[in-house]
Amino acid sequence: MDYKKLGFGLGVFSIALGAAELLAARRIARLLDAQGSEALVKAFGGRELLAGVNLLAAPAVATNVWNRVGGDAMDLAALGVAAKNAPRNKAVWGALAFVAGATLVDLLAARGLDRSTGKTFPDDAGRAATA
Repeated sequence: MDYKKLGFGLGVFSIALGAAELLAARRIARLLDAQGSEALVKAFGGRELLAGVNLLAAPAVATNVWNRVGGDAMDLAALGVAAKNAPRNKAVWGALAFVAGATLVDLLAARGLDRSTGKTFPDDAGRAATA
């Protein structure tokens, strides 16, 4: 598997998701029965945009993908609270399933980059790729 291409694809995905969260924060909060959480949705959108830019700039750096995994953990925690507050909301459960799937892809990419470069951090990854 070409983990660099996967990292680049995750960057594009992050930018699209982040833009959607920034532009439709009110609608997303309403769908999740989390009115009043629009600022949090926008903050998560900003985080996604930053993750996407980092991945487009350096798609073969495992740290950038591990940052997405950390963001996924925050998303899952927030959606867990939403599920507790609105246990019958199908949109919340759909979002949880979607983020869980994205987390699995992110973990696959991060671990693959760790193995293929032998390093997690950007400076080390660059040396390993040119060695």
